[in-house]
Amino acid sequence: MSQQDLGQCVTSALEQYFRDLDGEKPAAIYDMVLKSVEKPMFELVLTKARSNQTLAAEMLGINRNTLRKKLTEHQLL
Repeated sequence: MSQQDLGQCVTSALEQYFRDLDGEKPAAIYDMVLKSVEKPMFELVLTKARSNQTLAAEMLGINRNTLRKKLTEHQLL
């Protein structure tokens, strides 16, 4: 899957979200999208890195401390 494909998935999901609102006011979309995408991403990367947090952080292009903070936020530790 390319970045463009991933972007299309997000676009489709958000279009469905807006349809499902049925006139209701949307709220906190940014946080909703990030939380929806981050947790499965971290789970999969950790699996691919065989739970090696240093390797997972390198794969993600983030600092290991940032990874640990995010894992804690998503209750993955």
